Amino acid sequence: MFKHGYIHLVALILMWLCLPTAEAIRIKDLCEIQGARGNILSGVGIVTGLGGTGDKSADAVRAQEQMMRRFGIDIDSRDELSSKNVAIVTITAVIPAFAKEGTRLDVKVQSLYDANSLEGGTLMETYLMGADEEVYAVAQGAVSVGGFNADASGGSSVRNNHVTAGRIPMGAYVEQEIPSTITDGERIMLLLSRPDFGTARNIQQALNKNIEEGTAEALGAGTVSVIIPKDERKDLVGFIADVQDIDVESEVKAKIIFNERTGTIVVGGDVRISPCHVAHGGLTISITKTPAVSQPLPFSEGWTIETEETQVDVIEPDPVALMPLQGVSAAEVAEGLNSLKVTPRDMISIFQALREAGVLEAELVTM
Repeated sequence: MFKHGYIHLVALILMWLCLPTAEAIRIKDLCEIQGARGNILSGVGIVTGLGGTGDKSADAVRAQEQMMRRFGIDIDSRDELSSKNVAIVTITAVIPAFAKEGTRLDVKVQSLYDANSLEGGTLMETYLMGADEEVYAVAQGAVSVGGFNADASGGSSVRNNHVTAGRIPMGAYVEQEIPSTITDGERIMLLLSRPDFGTARNIQQALNKNIEEGTAEALGAGTVSVIIPKDERKDLVGFIADVQDIDVESEVKAKIIFNERTGTIVVGGDVRISPCHVAHGGLTISITKTPAVSQPLPFSEGWTIETEETQVDVIEPDPVALMPLQGVSAAEVAEGLNSLKVTPRDMISIFQALREAGVLEAELVTM
């Protein structure tokens, strides 16, 4: 009952997710404005205040010494320092386009050496640099790891999530803006997040219809050039906002995404299966070993022997009939596969076989 109920649940999820074959999506959700992009910042810092879960590396001691000297505290000997409460970490953040001085950013913190946990730690002031090695932000704050490690005597432990990586919400301040240029004064360029000739054409048609003819020109599958009307150039922000709010039809390839490790399957809305027949079944072989004791006859000179008896059971399923399968929509494909009463992992094998047979009109993508 559980197995069949699970299959029905999978089929319902596929039907719910994939019924629409096309729908109107805002240009904002399909494209980025060329020049209006974020930039990655990174740095290396020290997390302090760990409860004995810090680094065991000598570099952690040297990093402490440098930090103390920066604060004007002299250390006579490194032997006075211990690394169990500190950890060397890498810090990453993304600074969005047009971020001004004083804007706050979320940062990610990851242990660089062999610290057991960053739980309860605080990141000390750390400079975040761009690819040009200029400092654009400074990070500091309490690290939130979203998990825990609990160790008990006897070697037992409980672990929840990763505790050697965490986040500091709004933990960095922008110190200087990264210049961004989004127009040459006459046009802007729309960059499709998923390049597709059909979607680029639809964007061109939608812009020419909603603004004026000749405004947009698709330069390829991934780029659409948009001329800024003369009367809109005084309000560039408003014009871009209006452009991004226009709805278009998004066209994507028919795909089936599956993860063999977890058995997860997602069927795209444009997947098609030509008429065919499918049979799927398997043979189960079970091998068990049972301990047995052999006793000698009374008054004999033999001795007791422990042995194992091996039993092999072969379970053959009921004869599997060829099932007709055809689908012109994701819902019909899910319903047809559900009629086979197979697990999601078996569905993956069936999809691969259908693709090889030439009756499945979709691209298979393995995660």
